[in-house]
Amino acid sequence: MQPDGADTTTTSDLDAINQALAACYPELSQQLKLAARYVLDHPVEVAFQSIRKSATAAGVTPSTLMRLAKRLEFESYEQFREIFQAAMQAGPIELSGRASSLKAQANTDDQVFLDVGDAAFDNIGRLFTPDTQGKVRQAAQRLLAAGNVAVIGFRDTFACAYHFAYVGRIAMPNVQLIRGQEGGLLTELAPFGEGDLVVAFGFDPYCAETVRALDIARANGVEAIVITDTLRSPLVPGASITFNIATSTPHFFPSILSAITLIEAILAECVAYGPESLVDNVTRFESRMRDLGAYIDIE
Repeated sequence: MQPDGADTTTTSDLDAINQALAACYPELSQQLKLAARYVLDHPVEVAFQSIRKSATAAGVTPSTLMRLAKRLEFESYEQFREIFQAAMQAGPIELSGRASSLKAQANTDDQVFLDVGDAAFDNIGRLFTPDTQGKVRQAAQRLLAAGNVAVIGFRDTFACAYHFAYVGRIAMPNVQLIRGQEGGLLTELAPFGEGDLVVAFGFDPYCAETVRALDIARANGVEAIVITDTLRSPLVPGASITFNIATSTPHFFPSILSAITLIEAILAECVAYGPESLVDNVTRFESRMRDLGAYIDIE
């Protein structure tokens, strides 16, 4: 777990810490779970706060944070924290200027509108990091290599799954949306097995049907790409690639803005680095839709 040297420290090291914490989380004591939860959910604070301040915020003692670092085979908490500091220095694209511009232009009486704007800019900014860039490329490679691709997302994340499947299928006909309607979940997932891939979306509150669908797919040997909001999510265990995206919003349900943007990035990567046949598929789809009168042209 511990990196060989400070010079090699990147955001991939932070991702390794997060994955290790997610894997061991169910087995931790209650105090270590509190510490792990804080580390997973507040990487910026862990990077720049003292151990005492982070411990207070997490509701544990400083020694508990040190035990957590030791659990991940770091010799000291300081070594552990250095990984977070290095990752934050290669952090998200700065969008605070755009948020400030929004505040300056908008009616300051409408605070809800401004809060939604702030959250949107922050969520997108957190998405575009070197770590996510690397995982987007990995996800595209897995999608291009897969025999068939199942896309899962129920209730509030159905919009994400539908968008991924609809747009993805234009270029890659092997992409299929899993609807699970009228008790058909098992029937829809039965054809998927080794060499196939499932892409699953799930944010708090997590949908039981999504977890069940993932369990069924994994039991059949299907690899999983998971898009969720925390590495403590029940969708994470067993995933080949996990995207932990920001979903904060003043709205009463999690924001799907980052998820939709991530979908666009992954599918764009597939077309950009996939075979020429994907571009041909897109061209044929558009031509067919126009022939069928699906689009209305403006003069």
